[in-house]
Amino acid sequence: QVQLVESGGGLVQAGGSLRLSCAASGRTSFSSIDMGWFRQAPGKEREFVAAIRWSGGNTNYADSVKGRFTVSRDNAKSTVFLQMNSLKPEDTGVYYCAAKYPSRSRYDYWGQGTQVTVSS
Repeated sequence: QVQLVESGGGLVQAGGSLRLSCAASGRTSFSSIDMGWFRQAPGKEREFVAAIRWSGGNTNYADSVKGRFTVSRDNAKSTVFLQMNSLKPEDTGVYYCAAKYPSRSRYDYWGQGTQVTVSS
């Protein structure tokens, strides 16, 4: 079992930056699980944003955020981060972090989400 709590959302102007954090807890060792970030805009389906493997060595990003967002993790603090730069109004939405075991293809554990609003 993994519990996830996101923080760091807020209101920012276009071109600005935000850093999201997701703290994990539970019986599973954080350093053994893959982490991902997803977002859901109003009226749209949830979409993948970024992911980082358990070791931190492999990352991947949605095309829409490549070059602007950076995912990282601190296994000692059981926390994953999403640094978001050059934010655009279309980045607005609820951002969720998620966790899965490396052997799984789907994410099984989800946080409650944090709102990010980018004004034009």
